[in-house]
Amino acid sequence: MVNEFELRLSKVRMAMTEARLDAVLVGSTVNLFYLAGGVCRGYMYIPVDREPVFFVIPPAEPAGEFSARIRKPEQIPDLIAEKGYDIPARVGLEFDDLYYSEIERLRKVFASSEIADGSRVMRRARLVKTPYEVDRMREDGLRHCAVYSRIDSCYREGMTDLEFQIEIEHVLRMEGCLGFLRVAGSRMEINMGSLLAGPNADVPSPYDFSMGGAGVDPSLPVGASGIIMKPGMSVMVDMNGGFNGYQTDMTRCWTVGEAGEKALRAHECSREILRDLESFARPGVETGELYRRAARIAEEAGLSSYFMGHSNKVAFIGHGVGIELNEAPVLMGRDRTLLEENMTLAIEPKFVIPEVGALGVENTYVVTDGGLENLTPFNENLAAL
Repeated sequence: MVNEFELRLSKVRMAMTEARLDAVLVGSTVNLFYLAGGVCRGYMYIPVDREPVFFVIPPAEPAGEFSARIRKPEQIPDLIAEKGYDIPARVGLEFDDLYYSEIERLRKVFASSEIADGSRVMRRARLVKTPYEVDRMREDGLRHCAVYSRIDSCYREGMTDLEFQIEIEHVLRMEGCLGFLRVAGSRMEINMGSLLAGPNADVPSPYDFSMGGAGVDPSLPVGASGIIMKPGMSVMVDMNGGFNGYQTDMTRCWTVGEAGEKALRAHECSREILRDLESFARPGVETGELYRRAARIAEEAGLSSYFMGHSNKVAFIGHGVGIELNEAPVLMGRDRTLLEENMTLAIEPKFVIPEVGALGVENTYVVTDGGLENLTPFNENLAAL
């Protein structure tokens, strides 16, 4: 892992140079996991041209020359000065990932420094995965697929959507899922994923998910609502794939009884979109073009009014994925990010047919020179439960 750490550190420093930062101070759980390979209390101080220093707060213990024990962040300036480091002129703090009160406290710690946004630096560093990270996600995807192969056996006639989801969650945990879906942003909340049956798929959620659902309580208004799954409904399963600190995102659909003609057509259109993007999406392609191509295919199929929602539409067909479910980039029409090799993307062209429910497929991919490699290679057919 030493070489892996150096590779990740070089990516952070490259992003720091682009942002004209002399140092970043990392304290969020997700970014400490990215840099240190585990979760503990503390901060990692990264100068652009010197060795990083890991300041750990008990019960964690320092290990090595470039780590130190602290009780509070106010000790950091004196400790970096003892190591012969200059106080940075411009330091990045994680505006998107730490509480406002902690940001303000850290501003005072670096009172003589200009404070800038370090969250963008870390997002940029994590945008392109290392080979080790891709391997973690490839392993995660295979375990995710193994769980989906058992979904049929979780179903019993007359179940509610919530009962069905709980049975799938049980299988996930028994197969080693960590049971925690890490998402970016304080306004994105979900449990172990989402299961949408029938008309509940057309109910909007306040969260920026591709499909909503009412949920079972106003405190978590997303996903399964407790309705009984009846013939004529589709059932969309979009459940957690987090087994090793990384995540894959995968959606498959089933029907209760026979699927109607429009449902079958929408589901096949989703698969057609994925096949098109799998060969089209290569390094150098603008991410916004992925959305535009998908929207054109849906329009040519006469399905635009159902594409990415019906009563409540979203303007994207996917997103980056990795340590967090919703990483950069966002695959929306106005996004101009250029694809790079080893970016990992969840692509989810979905449709909502009124009264029937949600249809479509979502896979997690890694960008390669030859197109997209599918990390969630599980049967995409629309089958009856």
